[in-house]
Amino acid sequence: MSNNKKRLASLDALRGMDMFWILGGQSIFAALFVLTGWQGWKIFEAQTLHSAWHGFTFYDLIFPLFIFLSGVAMGLRPKRIDHLPLEERKPIYIKAIKRLGLLCLFGVLYNHGWGTGIPADLGEIRYASVLGRIAIAWFFCAMLVWHCSLKTTALTGVGILLAYWVLLCFIPVPGGSAGELTPAGSWNAWVDQALLPGITYQDRPVDPEGILSSFPAIVNAIAGVFAGQLIAQTDKLGQWQVAGRLFVAGIISLALGWLWDLQFPVNKELWTSSFVLVTVGWSAIFLAVFFTLVDILNGQKLAYPFVIIGANSIIIYLASSLVDWAFISRSVFGGIINAVPEHWQALISVCALLAVQLLVLHWMYKRKIIVSV
Repeated sequence: MSNNKKRLASLDALRGMDMFWILGGQSIFAALFVLTGWQGWKIFEAQTLHSAWHGFTFYDLIFPLFIFLSGVAMGLRPKRIDHLPLEERKPIYIKAIKRLGLLCLFGVLYNHGWGTGIPADLGEIRYASVLGRIAIAWFFCAMLVWHCSLKTTALTGVGILLAYWVLLCFIPVPGGSAGELTPAGSWNAWVDQALLPGITYQDRPVDPEGILSSFPAIVNAIAGVFAGQLIAQTDKLGQWQVAGRLFVAGIISLALGWLWDLQFPVNKELWTSSFVLVTVGWSAIFLAVFFTLVDILNGQKLAYPFVIIGANSIIIYLASSLVDWAFISRSVFGGIINAVPEHWQALISVCALLAVQLLVLHWMYKRKIIVSV
């Protein structure tokens, strides 16, 4: 699909930076440790792993940042459709439902969730997925943006976070107790075991992309809408004013999130309300930085590798599961990898893996092939 709209370069660049770590970038620090032996790389490598349970690492930000950016894209061109006749709204609704269904289907495909293979055993499919959560968060956020004022949308987001906090911390789980934030004893585990069809991730009691934790994820998208609204006022406020407000808002959200962590721990798998505020804070800060570097200071050329990833993020995300990029990179660059000294091979292998993906994305971007759902 050829996209003729002018794209916000910093949005694509930040989305691309987010995806970069999934495509193989997370292996860079381990490779640098093999090359140099410097223990400091181990500290950076620890940030490319998810938190075991409570806590936060940089890698925990990748998923919520993507949801936040989907809200930013929506906020750049917000539209109310509730005043339109049903016949005019109907195609918009149909398109939104199709997008919801396609992303959920692609999520199952990414998970290789067919169990015993086609014809599928419906009880062996993992229906919950990263793409599914992105779709759900986007869909419900879109419904709010299309039918409610910004004030109502904001109040809905606050209400979701507070209701989720009350449920998880103060209402007893059937057969359990209130405030039990454990993998097996939380409300999330109870809901997933009772209502989630198919299997859960690694057969855990709670699926990290399960039913209940999808609700607070909607707030990440809602926050993105307000960030997009702010960027849309650049002509009125000025670029530096917009970047500054985004950065300050991020700091405030971070502070509130870590303050809430004292009572309601930051936890990615439960997607706690404090986790939402912390990830929204970091998302706003990163957006402010990328908006400054890419759009204000015209750093598009330096950000080009990230831009081409971000422009086709969904397709390359699917390909990261369905395509054996490691085999392709070895086929293309295997001679070089084997020729360099052994302590260099890990780093060259990571660079080769990223290179073959970037070459494909470069080819698509130069031909204005932007695949979206």
